[in-house]
Amino acid sequence: MRYLVTLFWGFILGHVAFYIGSALEGNGYNFAYASILGLFTGLVVIGLTAMFPKDKKMEVK
Repeated sequence: MRYLVTLFWGFILGHVAFYIGSALEGNGYNFAYASILGLFTGLVVIGLTAMFPKDKKMEVK
């Protein structure tokens, strides 16, 4: 479930970042590129968290 939430928020925040970036540069908004950016960022975050060891004291059950 946490992977779905991460991908969902990556999708949303990717669209926000792409919209702001395209507005600052004066370019048009592209839904497909924004979706790819958001999902790719979410997958990178999931991959990075999988590479680091988890502390047993901080783990939520």
